[in-house]
Amino acid sequence: MVSSSSSSSAMLPSERRATGSLAAIYIFRMLGLFIVLPVFSLFAGEYAHSTPFMVGLAIGMYGIFQAVLQVPFGMLSDRFGRKLMITIGLILLALGSVIAATAESIYVVILGRALQGAGAISAVIMALAADLTRDEQRTKIMAVLGASIGFAFILALMLGPLLITWFSIGALFWLTAATAVIGLVLLHTVVPDPEISVHRAETGANLVRMRELLRDPQLLRLDCSIFVLHTIITATFLAVPLLLLNNGLEANQHWRIYLPAMAMASIVLIPMMMGAERNYLKPILLTCVAGLLATQLFFWLMPHSITNLFIGIFLFFSFLTVLEALFPSLVSRIAPADAKGSAMGVYSSSQFMGGFVGGAGGGWLYGAFGASAVFIALGILCAVWLMLVKGFTSPEKLFMRRHRLSELERERLTDTLAALRARPGVAEVAFVEAEGVAYLKVNKALFDSHSEPAMTHTAGSAKV
Repeated sequence: MVSSSSSSSAMLPSERRATGSLAAIYIFRMLGLFIVLPVFSLFAGEYAHSTPFMVGLAIGMYGIFQAVLQVPFGMLSDRFGRKLMITIGLILLALGSVIAATAESIYVVILGRALQGAGAISAVIMALAADLTRDEQRTKIMAVLGASIGFAFILALMLGPLLITWFSIGALFWLTAATAVIGLVLLHTVVPDPEISVHRAETGANLVRMRELLRDPQLLRLDCSIFVLHTIITATFLAVPLLLLNNGLEANQHWRIYLPAMAMASIVLIPMMMGAERNYLKPILLTCVAGLLATQLFFWLMPHSITNLFIGIFLFFSFLTVLEALFPSLVSRIAPADAKGSAMGVYSSSQFMGGFVGGAGGGWLYGAFGASAVFIALGILCAVWLMLVKGFTSPEKLFMRRHRLSELERERLTDTLAALRARPGVAEVAFVEAEGVAYLKVNKALFDSHSEPAMTHTAGSAKV
């Protein structure tokens, strides 16, 4: 029987436990990485040797290590175990946070941020989630984990400005160290131990396939898009807090701007996402990218009053939250059936690399030419991005199914795969021999309406 992620069967207690605890670890970890983003530039002048470029480097330094080490951590977890590599990653996060919290020099903060990023365990957590769930529940837990990343990012943008009203920037780094410790406690007391850990095409990366995926124009557009988006996010949050401060809004009052802007942006998110689900995906993408371009021009051209900055921040949040929600699902839909993990690996690395470039590049531009130069450069980047997105083709809405082949089905592999391909609603079938699993991309409505309880064989053929 082909496993269906939309199965009506409920999660087992162990699966619910795994889902909740791993999502919590995800949230705590990403919250720690992002929480200083909207406030660090306001207080970085307190560090010795601080310059705008060094401040930007400190903000974005985590990104380059996240980008480079995601795949190695995932591969090492296949060999040495998921929990060991997650433990190492969380210890690095805690150690880097302590170093940053006690730093008096910007160079030491950069070292701390580098260690924070070196614990690149996102892919390992995904792989552990796959180890702990049945095939038919796999998509559910992946969706929860994916949503937890976006939730942590938005939560960090709200909490950072709020917490800085009571605590110092050093205290936020101590908070990050505490979240890493909480993650370690959850990992070793709540997260179940997997019976076996295996490499899966839907969560693990394959270097050969990654090179192939880089030649896919649709996936490449999405990889470039998330790189540009996080370049823009990081650079914007370096410049805008300083503009708020320069216009008389004390650092402990910035939350009064961010929280209402985020709340208003969430209202925009709902109709945008509904439109994307109703076959208006490409117009929504073009609207959001054009909106970010307009926002950068707004920041550049309009007088920098508190009111205008609030309008710009609201627009910025409105468009970025939509894109953050859409891009991961698009990568999943477009990626080949047997290379979803590899595609997400390239996507994640592009995302984190954008954070590094935005921090370092934005810091250099701000220090050399001022805030206007940052917004002009980001506007040009958005214009190039808009041209890139114009060539994007909305993919058919397909879902992943996994079918573990029986011994008899593997003996008759050619007939089995042919039968799967002939099944109504099946758009793609890929067999991964090492796993003994056929990955299917299907039109859920057609596929489920023709579901049969089992796979049977006739002479020389397989019937699904």
